[in-house]
Amino acid sequence: MLDDVGVEAQAGEVVGILGPNGAGKTTLLRVAAGSLRADTGDVRLGDQRVHAMRPRDRARAVAVVPQSTLSPFPFRVGELVLMGRAARLGWLGFEGPADLEAARAALERVGIAHLADRSILEISGGERQLAIVARALAQEARVLLLDEPTAFLDLRHRLEVLAAVRQHAADGGSALLVSHDLGLVARSCDRLVLLAEGRVAAHGLPAQVLAAEPLRRVFGIKASVIEGPDGRPLVVPHGPA
Repeated sequence: MLDDVGVEAQAGEVVGILGPNGAGKTTLLRVAAGSLRADTGDVRLGDQRVHAMRPRDRARAVAVVPQSTLSPFPFRVGELVLMGRAARLGWLGFEGPADLEAARAALERVGIAHLADRSILEISGGERQLAIVARALAQEARVLLLDEPTAFLDLRHRLEVLAAVRQHAADGGSALLVSHDLGLVARSCDRLVLLAEGRVAAHGLPAQVLAAEPLRRVFGIKASVIEGPDGRPLVVPHGPA
């Protein structure tokens, strides 16, 4: 349950959503995506109410990477990524050269172009997650909503996914990114929102949110926070508070 939570992402901005298990992070993304309606408040994309948008228009504007996705059908990876173009197809529903190019480019951005002809059921969980991220990128939506997109990935692919999200922002889009990886989020997000029990516990620049006191209060841990060589905070946990 969320209570009086307000989050805004401007064009060109990546906003990280942090918090312990059960804090309301996934619920927040579901509300933002329009798949869950809040009892009060509203979600807007520019001057449009997300819940008032037609599903096709919403799919063109907002792309979602869920926390986990299981497909019972043996789609090829390339086919799965091409599904991200569904809302942009003409009335006959046939993919054109632009759709194929968008899918190919998305596969390359997350480093799995070599898997395009493999069955989604024959690849690893991490590779499936990369395919889901690629599908969202192929959508070419203005807003990306990503729920733990790097949870099952090795370090290289985590960096590639976050670089793709940053590039999306550089191209004029925006993103909300849920993650438990404090180090990578500190380096890939412009601002952070820290949730606790459905409320905003802290928000601001990474150095403001990833501080010893908010981490103790929200996560219940003792931690030292030092400045990394890139000027972003590094969190060194010591144990439970």
